Amino acid sequence: MKLLGYTLATILLIALALWIVFWSYSHKTYDVGYGISFSPDHATSLGLDWRQAYQAMLTDLHPNYIRIAAMWSDIESEEGTYDFSNVDWMMEEAATYNVKVMLVVGQKAPRWPECHVPAWVNGIEQESYRTKLLAYVRTVVERYQDHPALELWQVENEAFIRFAFGDCARFDQEAVYSELALVQHLDPDRKIVMTDSGELASWRRPSKLGDVLGTTLYRRVRTPGGMIFSYKWLPAGFYRLKAALWDKPHDQFVVSELQAEPWFTDSTPLDTTIEDMEQTMNPVFLADNISYASRIGASRVYFWGVEWWYFMKTQKDDNRYWALIQDTLQPKK
Repeated sequence: MKLLGYTLATILLIALALWIVFWSYSHKTYDVGYGISFSPDHATSLGLDWRQAYQAMLTDLHPNYIRIAAMWSDIESEEGTYDFSNVDWMMEEAATYNVKVMLVVGQKAPRWPECHVPAWVNGIEQESYRTKLLAYVRTVVERYQDHPALELWQVENEAFIRFAFGDCARFDQEAVYSELALVQHLDPDRKIVMTDSGELASWRRPSKLGDVLGTTLYRRVRTPGGMIFSYKWLPAGFYRLKAALWDKPHDQFVVSELQAEPWFTDSTPLDTTIEDMEQTMNPVFLADNISYASRIGASRVYFWGVEWWYFMKTQKDDNRYWALIQDTLQPKK
């Protein structure tokens, strides 16, 4: 029992020492460029006109950067037939307003169900699956590599996350290396972003494979059982030192998703009360998240939740989130 007590005491002392180190690196603020992630499918799921929401984002919020996805399931819903109309439109609108795009390509993309592969791949052999996957990746890269709005490629989304999440039964993790090699070959001068979970992953492989490391940053989540868990205890220096551990300086480190909407498990904004949504996101939490993100050492922060802000603004007559982001993105005099 004494040995167990000493062991526990040692663990607690080490944890306390680490917390103090993280805390000591948590006060410096960094120059941050702000962007927004946008999903047409998610906007549509909220009953919104996604093109109207996208245009409002560009013309009213004025982001300098956006992150969108060229999802395989949307582009090649029928085998061998490519439809780029939606992505073309988003890219052209971005160029019109001089907004730089991070374009996601691969099997996984932001938003549920995480993996966005066409239904026709079900049942085909693995070798054929990889051939079709790389053909889609090649087609996307060749179409947009010279587009004036394109700034960065993101290959897959949280490709190496170590726990099951989303509808990803067919996800081929080994194919990620071939996807990366192909994008690098086709567009060697453009940087590639690889992303990972901020709190639940080591970042080892994404940091080594990509030119830029992107981390998620969620501060208040709801467990599958409905309980709320907060990461408020975790100092900002944790992320800064973790990036330094993998040799990712300020200009090679971004927040690919900063939580700016509520956390949903088995519900959606359509069937959740305002009071329940505000348990995981409200204007105070959002302002705190923005302040926190400015201290983790990232050069850029992409907000996660514009579809919800627009839903709240247009469907719930609640302009608080839209106005807060608008003020954050407004150039400071």
